[in-house]
Amino acid sequence: MQAPPAPRQNGPTRQNGATWQNWSGDVRSRPARTVTPSTPDEVAEAVGAARRDGLRVKAVGSGHSFTSIAATDGVLLRMDRLDGIHSVDRASGLVTVGGGMPLHRLNPLLAEHGLALENMGDIDRQTITGAVSTGTHGTGVRFGSLSTQLRALDLVLADGTAVHCSADENPELFSAARVGLGALGVITAVTLQCVPSFALRCVEQPMPLDRVLDGLDELVDGSDHFEFFWFPHTRTALTKRLTRLPADATLAPVSPLRRWFDDDFVTNTAYEGLLRLGARFPAAVPAITRFATAAVSARDFTDVSHRVFASRRDVRFREGEYAVPREHAAEVIREIGRWTDTHDEKVSFPLEVRFSAADDIPLSPGHGRAGAYIAFHQYHRMPYETYFDAVQSIFDTADGRPHWGKLHRLDAERLRRRYPRFDEFTALRDRLDPEGVFRNAYLDRVLGIPGDSDRIG
Repeated sequence: MQAPPAPRQNGPTRQNGATWQNWSGDVRSRPARTVTPSTPDEVAEAVGAARRDGLRVKAVGSGHSFTSIAATDGVLLRMDRLDGIHSVDRASGLVTVGGGMPLHRLNPLLAEHGLALENMGDIDRQTITGAVSTGTHGTGVRFGSLSTQLRALDLVLADGTAVHCSADENPELFSAARVGLGALGVITAVTLQCVPSFALRCVEQPMPLDRVLDGLDELVDGSDHFEFFWFPHTRTALTKRLTRLPADATLAPVSPLRRWFDDDFVTNTAYEGLLRLGARFPAAVPAITRFATAAVSARDFTDVSHRVFASRRDVRFREGEYAVPREHAAEVIREIGRWTDTHDEKVSFPLEVRFSAADDIPLSPGHGRAGAYIAFHQYHRMPYETYFDAVQSIFDTADGRPHWGKLHRLDAERLRRRYPRFDEFTALRDRLDPEGVFRNAYLDRVLGIPGDSDRIG
């Protein structure tokens, strides 16, 4: 069944010298020009014009990466208008959408066709391209990241060529571009393997942290999707267990009043107020985290999948995340706890711990191994460097691999040792973009500089 996107009549929009910033407000850049294309041809034209002018190119979605992966002083491509559904095949579950499609719009559209994403992360503000390019994932040991749900990609390469790739067509490019960091080309459309719509039963329950860590394998393997949050300065984990149910299961969603109170007022409005207090009076942070933990009550509800997977996140924060081999998860968390117990560093945000299946994508943090993804945060008004540095040193001892869209300190030399196919990826990048059209400072740090990159800029 075809569902063509609405036609775009007016061509790309252009703006010169406008400042761009990411969601957290920590990354800012001032592109020479910003282009908002509405078709793949317009993407190719913008890339070609940038090359002729000696400018680099970066595509950006919703700006939900905490790194400077999308920052540029050259040409910024805003993908907002490449947001249509191109085709839906309900029988096979294959759905092709524009690269600028945001997940929060995609999910209801899929539901109209009786389909859903197999798994999701815990927010839905990202565009599909931004999510897959950085390796965004959810939780569930039998499920991979969003990138594993890809079946085909359309890209515009550095020379302006438009290519289609899949497991059968340009397979080397398809394999790498599923987590491509924006280094291989501009993704203009993706084909997703969706599944029939389903419901999720969600059981949220506070549990003693030691009990969770001691019984981690049982909790993880005993749920379709398991995760937990843990505030340093406390000994309580906030667990979340999801069970997959058929689409015709009886729904018992959270009532609108309780959803507003729990997810809007407590989790966002009231929590923001407490964090502002903690930023002004850091000594109060341990009491605030204990209060926040106690304020989260147990819940048991059932709703359609995308309404359960994704949560609203209004409070601004900084975030890093590493994937470690699953068997190291409990000891890594205990070591973080030992560090926070013995240092006078106030941490006002929880760690989030999730689990995912192994995959075969060269630059995926899950390449070749099932992983525990441990995200660490700090409120944006509070200092974070000492805490983040200490946590990353702990991840280093466990062969941690960073989430590409979240803060980390690793460079190409150290990343090469953690990704067995790192050189395979960079060799492909060098062949496709020898002039460094898609370079920026972040990619130079994490991938190294292409050998012939000095011909631009």
